[in-house]
Amino acid sequence: MPAQNYANHARYVKGFHFLLASLLIIGTITSIVNLYMQVKANDSVIGSILITTLFICGILLFWYARRFAVTVQDRAIRAEECIRYYILTHKAIDSKLTMGQIIALRFANDDEFLILADRAVRENLSPDEIKRSIKNWKADQHRA
Repeated sequence: MPAQNYANHARYVKGFHFLLASLLIIGTITSIVNLYMQVKANDSVIGSILITTLFICGILLFWYARRFAVTVQDRAIRAEECIRYYILTHKAIDSKLTMGQIIALRFANDDEFLILADRAVRENLSPDEIKRSIKNWKADQHRA
């Protein structure tokens, strides 16, 4: 696995993010077109309604399954980074740091972590600005 850095830290699972998402979008569009054609032809639409409903349910499941996993991961990262900050300073992390900022700080090694945390509060750095400011990237290979 190549060394992780700003350019390659996002994780995409091809089968989930690209294949499944594409199949759900294509299936949903096709089922809606089919439903429209059935209604226009005055045919029985119950099957078309069920298929369209299933595809819409698939899209919702796809979205929420990912969202729930990322939310739990974000909470774990926040807890880890709060503990890390406390170990390094013997103080609680600044409450002005947003969840996004804390999540971005996880990529900073201990030498940069405190400096960037202070800068993030002082300058209201965005998560992207924090990540771009990191000189010595600390990889996170366990992200969802």
